[in-house]
Amino acid sequence: MVRKLKFHEQKLLKKVDFISWEVDGNLSELKVLRRYRIQRREDYTSYSLGLIPTRQGLQLCERVSASSFCRRRLPTIMVKLRMAQNLRTAITFIEQGHIRIGPEVVTDPAILVTRNMEDFITWVDSSKIKRHVMEYNEERDDFDLVV
Repeated sequence: MVRKLKFHEQKLLKKVDFISWEVDGNLSELKVLRRYRIQRREDYTSYSLGLIPTRQGLQLCERVSASSFCRRRLPTIMVKLRMAQNLRTAITFIEQGHIRIGPEVVTDPAILVTRNMEDFITWVDSSKIKRHVMEYNEERDDFDLVV
């Protein structure tokens, strides 16, 4: 015997279709990635059998490459690169103008950084934090003392 559903459970059942697991008709990125992985496995087996991959698999590849998993906020990357101990200090460093991406100084902590841009995140040359880090690592030379 099945119990009667509570009000919030009935409300949830109206929103969620448990057969296809789609909420309000929108696919989340994780579900897209899951489908992409399954499709890649199928494509791999089809390649080994000499078959051509399906159009749906190619469309999923395009959709996943355009997803937001390729980009992250700058403070998160700074913590990952150990340029800051936590997010709050990373945001402070960015707002104070200690960080640059390539040649331009960044003062907006909400900037999204792609994987290609991660390699170009450095300290500004005139930053006292950079000087302190270089002194600690004993990498500062006489030319840096002048600046």
